[in-house]
Amino acid sequence: MRALLPLLLRTGRGWRAEPAVAARLPGGASAGSGARRAMALYRTEERGQPNSPEYRLFFKNVAGHYMSPFHDIPLMVDSKEANGIPTKKARSDEYENLFHMVVEIPRWTNAKMEIATKEPLNPIKQDLKHGKLRYTANIFPHKGYIWNYGALPQTWEDPHQKDKNTDCCGDNDPIDVCEIGSKVLSRGDVIHVKILGILALIDEGETDWKIIAINVNDPEAEKFNDIDDVKKFKPGYLEATLNWLRFYKVPEGKAENKFAFNGEFKNKAFALEVIKHAHECWKALLMKKCDGGAINCRYQHLSYPPLGDCIASPTVDPNHGLRTKRNPGDGNSLAQMCRYVIALSSALKRKQNH
Repeated sequence: MRALLPLLLRTGRGWRAEPAVAARLPGGASAGSGARRAMALYRTEERGQPNSPEYRLFFKNVAGHYMSPFHDIPLMVDSKEANGIPTKKARSDEYENLFHMVVEIPRWTNAKMEIATKEPLNPIKQDLKHGKLRYTANIFPHKGYIWNYGALPQTWEDPHQKDKNTDCCGDNDPIDVCEIGSKVLSRGDVIHVKILGILALIDEGETDWKIIAINVNDPEAEKFNDIDDVKKFKPGYLEATLNWLRFYKVPEGKAENKFAFNGEFKNKAFALEVIKHAHECWKALLMKKCDGGAINCRYQHLSYPPLGDCIASPTVDPNHGLRTKRNPGDGNSLAQMCRYVIALSSALKRKQNH
């Protein structure tokens, strides 16, 4: 039965397999087959129509199990994952700056997409404001976002804890990443990045860190190891980044954004400390040692959409496909799976008939 489920899921709309790509490691070495396996670990599945409030992009592992891009994808790329073979401790330093990034918004696009931290499995959705879909205005002379924009998984900026560097609390989201490579990536891509630096944006009184990073598969990635390399090899890019982030909310009628450190970009070492702290905050969130509010912390891998804390029977929602209702009296997980497969098969047939 479990073997049948991935086959059924793959007949649905939106199954997208990312191409396997060999990662470039620090120093120019190729990660080889190990990294190709790592890059192929995650798939996405679309629900609903793009540019609609119902649109969701769910994540799955290679076995077809639903997973959370916020909680399930590791923050750091393990050395074994990076090269496919056991690595001596003496060589592990070159992997300390290798992180996963989840791409939410491809470069040059305007739709404000984000990980839905308050929904089960945290799919990517388009942000809403006053019931309307959000699109970021073009900031002259640019079109849309000027980087591939996304987040570091397993990080969280605690809204109840003042940042010692900015004296402002966090924005209740994973840490944002501005990926500056030459490739235009796709929504839902999970890539390996090198951290280069960081900028402290103060957004309506909240700390909103912006990591500057580069895709390790970028043709120019070998040249970039710290924030000064961005100044050297991409002159004007950091200035454009600061300008874009300062003004991007002005067309909405809001004031210019402010920055800590007078808008100075901090180096890699500083950025790594910020990431480390945000990762510890995320751990505290999952262990319920702090107030996460409405954030959904379900993070186990699932072979079907979220079923709640007790056994549930699946129902079908016309917008998102399968939804569930609680049925605490049903304790037979095999029967539950059978019902799920039948409901899923019926839902897929309805979609195909439409």
